[in-house]
Amino acid sequence: MRTVSKKIILGSGSPRRRELLAGLDIPFTVDTGNTFEESFPAGTPARDVPVLMAEGKSHGFHRALEADEVLVTADTVVIVSRADGAPAEVLGKPHSHGQAVEMLRELSGRGHEVVTAVVIRDRDRERCFSVSTIVTFDRLSDEEILYYVDTYKPFDKAGAYGIQEWIGFAGISGIKGSFYNVMGFPVHRFWRELQCFL
Repeated sequence: MRTVSKKIILGSGSPRRRELLAGLDIPFTVDTGNTFEESFPAGTPARDVPVLMAEGKSHGFHRALEADEVLVTADTVVIVSRADGAPAEVLGKPHSHGQAVEMLRELSGRGHEVVTAVVIRDRDRERCFSVSTIVTFDRLSDEEILYYVDTYKPFDKAGAYGIQEWIGFAGISGIKGSFYNVMGFPVHRFWRELQCFL
């Protein structure tokens, strides 16, 4: 395997992203210092939202990068299409128990898209890419939804669920694309893109 000579910095506090990046067997540090306020203009196309967020986190990093440093930032959103032709809706992290329950009711019995955007940047270069995965939920009962929200408290997860938790085992009937992307970090694509920075 190619030796990693640069210092990789993960600009994310997500435990899932730390776990997935560690799976590549490369050394890295975590630094979440950032000035970026996570918001986007009304009317932004749904698939552009994670790109704007990942780029904002990268350029909002709290200090300049050293010559031997590579910064990695990412953002994951759940996108639900509308049958009535209205613009697709972005589901972020729920702010309450009730909102988490409503999100899962909305995802129940249908498919949705999970998009993660990643920005890799050093002092001289920057690369941004997005990966999309289609996830389908079986129909969930209110009892199942309440059990999951009460037990796992998915308030730090886009769409109010973690595919690696109980609801993924019990409720997801299909997935097309990267499983790890749904967890929040498409490590396979990241590894390929990282090579030009090493």
